[in-house]
Amino acid sequence: MSLLIQYRYEILAVWLAVISLLAIAATIRDKHSAQQGRWRIRERTLLLLGALGGSLAMLLTMRKIHHKTRHPKFMVGLPVLLAGQIVLLVLAVWKWGF
Repeated sequence: MSLLIQYRYEILAVWLAVISLLAIAATIRDKHSAQQGRWRIRERTLLLLGALGGSLAMLLTMRKIHHKTRHPKFMVGLPVLLAGQIVLLVLAVWKWGF
């Protein structure tokens, strides 16, 4: 059995932890940069981090630090991404035996 398959849950957990930490750090940095009037992180980069699995962490961070909470792209987009990720995870476990 391949190591990737044998440790698939551990790999997924590590991936989600790492991408979530990156999403949190990027959100906080963008907020700080906005306050300082410096270069910002592109919105598409933030959304990419969400799409790669950091949507829950980013959404919670944005709400906690009140960053981009008036942007529908984030306040609607991230929950939609999160719902899609949950559906994919449930399908992977239930249908494909992930």
